[in-house]
Amino acid sequence: MNGTALRLGSLLLLAALLAAWEGASRFLGLSALVLPAPSLVAASLWNGLASGYFWPHIRATATELVLGLATGCVIGFAAGVAMAESRLLRGLLMPYVVVSQVVPKLALMPLFIVWFGFGMTSTVVITALICFFPLMENTLTALQQVPAERLELFRMLGATRTQTLWRLKLPSGLPGILAGLRVAVVLALVGAVVGEFIAAGKGLGALVIASQGTMDTPLMFAVLVLIAVLGMLVYQATVALERWLLLPYTRVS
Repeated sequence: MNGTALRLGSLLLLAALLAAWEGASRFLGLSALVLPAPSLVAASLWNGLASGYFWPHIRATATELVLGLATGCVIGFAAGVAMAESRLLRGLLMPYVVVSQVVPKLALMPLFIVWFGFGMTSTVVITALICFFPLMENTLTALQQVPAERLELFRMLGATRTQTLWRLKLPSGLPGILAGLRVAVVLALVGAVVGEFIAAGKGLGALVIASQGTMDTPLMFAVLVLIAVLGMLVYQATVALERWLLLPYTRVS
């Protein structure tokens, strides 16, 4: 099946699931408090968008997502390159990197609030911390898996370490590095929303908590739809970036 047929099949499956959900809600008499029908969720979504109620929250979450992702990925990429190039740094820093990831991020959130205050900064920090590790680990692994014969060829040609890094290791490891970026993008949105649960008064995560407090389940589902759409948009943008960066290498092959 080609890509168009697969996308059409995916849309038909979504339509069938929504129709089954709507039918079950109506015929089984499910309470909107427990499981609202898709029509109620759509109405809540439309009202929130048309009235402008959702837009400040969407902007807040998108801003935190972009800032946290950019910070975490820049630091993660730099750390991955540095540890791949230096065995000493790898031995010194890797235990601390692992410790920073095995500690639950929610357990660190009260500390971030003390350090950075209640608001966007704490959420950006936890987002950066969450998406730092996938890119660092993938960069480190990708740079260490360059074929030995290619490294030997560069040594024979008299290439410096910097030239070997930029002309051989990074191009060879680019697919693995970009795979880490895709994982980081998904986790960054999780970090932003979870951070807003605790440390923000604005954002889609804060709106989920607010809808829970008012027992407005259709609103909660509408916010979850917005989170899913935002995540898909950022992920697809990452996939497009990956295709663009890998295009010269696909042409060569």
